[in-house]
Amino acid sequence: MTETSPKAPALRRRGRAVAALGAVFLLLAACGSPNPVPAPTPAQGSPAPSASSPSRGTPASSPATPSAAAVPVVPAVAFRSGLTSVGRRDLIAALGGGGRWGSLELVAADADAILAALGVERPTDAGRLVLAPDHGALAADLRAHPDRLAFLRASDVGPSVRALAWEGRDLFGVDRVRSLADWPLNAGLAARAGQPAFDPSAVWTMWAGGDLGLDRSVAYAVKDLGKGVDYPYDGGTARIAGTSCCSSFGWPVPRIVRTGNAGAMRHLISAADLAVANLEEPAPDAWTYHAHGTVFTGDPALLAGIARAGIDVVSTATNHIGDGGRVGILQTLAHLDAVGIRHAGSGANLVAARRPALVTVGGVRVAFLAYDAIPPASYFATATTTGSAPLVASYVRSDIAAAHRAGADVIVVYPHWGTEYTRGPTSFQRSMAHLMIDAGADLVIGNHPHWVQAVEVYKGRPIWYALGNLTFDQAWSEPTMEGISLELTFDGSRLVQVRMLPHVLVGAVQPNLLDPAGDGRRVLDPVFEASSKLLPW
Repeated sequence: MTETSPKAPALRRRGRAVAALGAVFLLLAACGSPNPVPAPTPAQGSPAPSASSPSRGTPASSPATPSAAAVPVVPAVAFRSGLTSVGRRDLIAALGGGGRWGSLELVAADADAILAALGVERPTDAGRLVLAPDHGALAADLRAHPDRLAFLRASDVGPSVRALAWEGRDLFGVDRVRSLADWPLNAGLAARAGQPAFDPSAVWTMWAGGDLGLDRSVAYAVKDLGKGVDYPYDGGTARIAGTSCCSSFGWPVPRIVRTGNAGAMRHLISAADLAVANLEEPAPDAWTYHAHGTVFTGDPALLAGIARAGIDVVSTATNHIGDGGRVGILQTLAHLDAVGIRHAGSGANLVAARRPALVTVGGVRVAFLAYDAIPPASYFATATTTGSAPLVASYVRSDIAAAHRAGADVIVVYPHWGTEYTRGPTSFQRSMAHLMIDAGADLVIGNHPHWVQAVEVYKGRPIWYALGNLTFDQAWSEPTMEGISLELTFDGSRLVQVRMLPHVLVGAVQPNLLDPAGDGRRVLDPVFEASSKLLPW
């Protein structure tokens, strides 16, 4: 098992060079204003909470104690919201009525201190302020009431809520502030016994993406059109202006309009502390360009573009990895090594194919395992032959246990599975995903269907059944031209924030970010609908 630290210095410098572009995209979807708005006239008295509301409690009689300290507080909304940022205007609207907000919600014991930190007093209308007994009840309330704006301790934030930037500054995600001195919202709150204070230095981010292509339209754009190997990852932001009819398959296709912010996608990937995706196709020495069809071999020179984008680890357990022959698999792995990209899911034999990529970030060891469940079975590795790691239950249990013994703090499994062009999942996907979590995996991130599939939370751990296409070219329907990537924030080994970021492929090969509160709903809403009873967030 080989271990390395992600993000070579050259890649980090490149990510910082475009940091401002990602910040621009954050502001595109913000509903708050960066300009302060005067606080409302203080109301006299504190109305009693309604006894009819089960989520309301009795506030603490005193917001501060001798042990109170400045504690970072963050705004939050329901997980499925597409908002990215709020500001004081939103706070005033939540307290006073109007706009999108029905009410403000706070944890009862922290309410007075948070209101003081926000510079407001309790509203005269008791219905504008909901008091939850604890942060768990608050999170459940946000799911049931998406029109509520909440504020809670940063240490109470979990993946079931969506933490937002406040006045353009974020405490989570790739553009987070690195010091509490730079965070503008702190409340005088007493420390809780057994709960450590929120420490930004322990926070790190993982970006995860779907299917990467090297052949067909990708090669044509990069080489024949002369756009260069960096082109697929230079996307900015876009909107969908409607659809046109129809592709050769009879499907409507989206009419895409770029909205600027070139490099926003690159920034998102390279600014993450760790980035992983699925390499759908091999890159053997004897590659051949394919204009059409479903056999792929990519020019190894294109791997430099993936590395420069900031992708650190790829899964190579796919149903196309053997398209260049068994020797082509080994050559692909050697070419990945040459550009500094770690890999999991295939190897010279079954033992090597099942070996995880193990990386360390922020003092946390992260293990990546990858498996393929899609024929041809002739591409699967055996004890003596090169190939991919087959998705077999006994292998999964054994490999996760071995990764734990090797010191992994976080285990991510990247399975290649499912039925193409469906929202899924199949019963096989669900049973195997549950097995992975039961065996000790922390995240399951699948691919292969080329549509974004459902999301499930099982025993508190998330499963993405498929992220859709990242640079893989299928420009014959809207779902195959869309995908999501994940911006995941960890506090040590604990997942604390999940952001599902929708994109659309320009020219079939370049992902451009969609506003998750706008056109991005075209991608996210079908996913949430497919998730139905699987996703409690």
